[in-house]
Amino acid sequence: MGIYRHTGYSPRKTWVPRESQSDINDQPQSSTSLISTPKWTEFVNITEFTIDTTINERLYGNMSDEAAKAQNAQPGGDTIFGKIIRKEIPANILYEDEQCLAFHDVAPQAPVHFLVIPKQPIAMLSQASEEEAPLLGYLLNVARKCAEEQKLGDGYRIVINNGKHGCQSVYHIHIHVLGGKQLSWPPGC
Repeated sequence: MGIYRHTGYSPRKTWVPRESQSDINDQPQSSTSLISTPKWTEFVNITEFTIDTTINERLYGNMSDEAAKAQNAQPGGDTIFGKIIRKEIPANILYEDEQCLAFHDVAPQAPVHFLVIPKQPIAMLSQASEEEAPLLGYLLNVARKCAEEQKLGDGYRIVINNGKHGCQSVYHIHIHVLGGKQLSWPPGC
């Protein structure tokens, strides 16, 4: 088991395990708080938060923040994409028409990373109906056109996350388009 070292703010109770005194001595000491015995404690009034071995890794294995968010995301209700469609939240928009919207991702995972979303809310691909098949095809065609405009002639990747294990953290179907560099294979396995 690792040592959890908090150098920041966590409003929740956190378990801080320790194997031996040598584990603590081998790690750089925090100026704020390092618990030397296993117990529950509350950390408050600290400015930043870092953990050597994150709680998400303890619960879900070695997952990205997005994968951890996907474990708790639930379908239903308004989403950040609905707010972007209604222009309540700003976005760097690449393309918009009556059916869809394409915009740059706020946390790009490649030199070019944009999303294509339908204006009609569809929670996830696995819940799309046969009647929505033309819209899904239209979204892929818009992704292709935007990729051309973004000068991704050497190639790009299309990703649709579906459900918790597919790392879907926003339940409004969206197509990720990533490119601008040589991508690796397999993606995220």
